[in-house]
Amino acid sequence: MNKSIEALLNDQIKYEANASMHYLAMASWADENGYNGVSEFFYKQSEEERLHMTKLVKFVNERSGKVIVPGLEKPKDDFGSLNELFEDFLRSEMFVTEQINHVIFECLDKKDYNVHNFMQWYVTEQLEEEAVARTLLDKLNIIGDDKSGHYMFDRDINTIATDVEVEE
Repeated sequence: MNKSIEALLNDQIKYEANASMHYLAMASWADENGYNGVSEFFYKQSEEERLHMTKLVKFVNERSGKVIVPGLEKPKDDFGSLNELFEDFLRSEMFVTEQINHVIFECLDKKDYNVHNFMQWYVTEQLEEEAVARTLLDKLNIIGDDKSGHYMFDRDINTIATDVEVEE
């Protein structure tokens, strides 16, 4: 495995692990604030990011690379509102997309088509993740500060997120 690509994949492992912990903190905040649907959504997101990380770890190991299990930063754990929570969610997904695009660019530059092919799954996944984040944030922006709207959003979030995934 090309050493610079290996380093980028190890960076990506760290980004996925950090996202998992970040979404776990978001789930906990939502739980603490009575948003059971939102917390369930972020618990699932946290687990999904952990699986993304594990998929990368296994890939690097299968290609005889050296995986560096990362130390993690303490995630932000206090959010002023649902809007702030979901703005953070969208920013996080956009950051991960940017990093994946960088890996893809370097794979093409180094002619590492095996890793490029593997990373296409992540490209597709990120399109879906960003669409879900944008849709949910759009819904919250429509709702504004309406408490009954927040109640309905919390009740319906997993249905809304699933509907967006099906459309893609």
